[in-house]
Amino acid sequence: MACVAPGDRPADSYPDSLFTFQRVGGNALVVRRGFSVREWATDLPDARGMALAPDGAVWVALKQMGRVVRLQADGTRRDMFAGLRTPHGIAFRGDTVWIGETHQVIRSAPPYERTDTVVRGLPEYLGHNTRTLAFLGDTLLVSIGSSCNLCDERDPRRATIMAYDLDGRNERPYATGLRNSVGLVRHPATGTLWATNNDRDRLGDDLPPDRVNRIVAGGWYGWPQCYLPDTPNPEYRAQAERCADAIGPAIELPAHTAPLGLTFWRGALYIALHGSWDRSFPVGYKIVRVPFADSEPAGPVEDFIVGWQVGRQAWGRPVDVLPLPDGSLLISDDQGGRIYRVTPEEP
Repeated sequence: MACVAPGDRPADSYPDSLFTFQRVGGNALVVRRGFSVREWATDLPDARGMALAPDGAVWVALKQMGRVVRLQADGTRRDMFAGLRTPHGIAFRGDTVWIGETHQVIRSAPPYERTDTVVRGLPEYLGHNTRTLAFLGDTLLVSIGSSCNLCDERDPRRATIMAYDLDGRNERPYATGLRNSVGLVRHPATGTLWATNNDRDRLGDDLPPDRVNRIVAGGWYGWPQCYLPDTPNPEYRAQAERCADAIGPAIELPAHTAPLGLTFWRGALYIALHGSWDRSFPVGYKIVRVPFADSEPAGPVEDFIVGWQVGRQAWGRPVDVLPLPDGSLLISDDQGGRIYRVTPEEP
């Protein structure tokens, strides 16, 4: 049975025994006890995907600006690449950095003075335009979202995670029926791939649930015909029998919360909920976590950090989460143009 997240609640309803109010950059966040949050970097407009380089620097994609910047713990920053088209996903394989633009995947090796195009001609222009990257052995995975809310795609690479050899050849689908899987992460012990998924709109405030999937090679996750196993989308009732074959979510999240980045940290899966744009009352805008045991979800979805949303307004939108070797966790915020650092407090 999938884990299901609790509904949203006012920030002042969180019990003092479990949460603390912390002032961060002139605003207030509600944070699980035992952790502190501060601004780690600012002036990063539309900060999206992050990756940790072998030298300990953090690379960040600034999507709308078409740039990738390199940040060091001492505050030093350097523009690495500019003129890119909506960069989002960044991944390192050794000291070579790979970057997902909306239309291609590029890579660069030290001293990072030039780039090579590895995958060309990815679908573009319509719909979801981020490309997230991950590696499985010698296979490059690229997540490609749908072109629409609900439709039969003309390009079979849409609404999939595609696989490529490291030279960009041998293109093939790895998993399909995934409307928009922005976050990809491998479990540190098993190597199993986990992915967020943003489901469809226009079925009301509470349907269908957003989700986290355990990704299996060759798996079909239902879109567009189904939003859950045995549950067809109304527009596809004539194909309802297909829904029996759809793989269900490992973790269910409230509809329209827009889960993006996710990572494993301190025995749990942490998920950035970017927040809704098309719901009568917005939800999301927070970090949640799911305890894991024996490499599987082992408890309910819990709020971890909330407060970026005040009433109907949001002053920040979490995008990605990245653990650092010192035991802390970074959170990127594309609306505020910030990166936050979460640090476990000493007992």
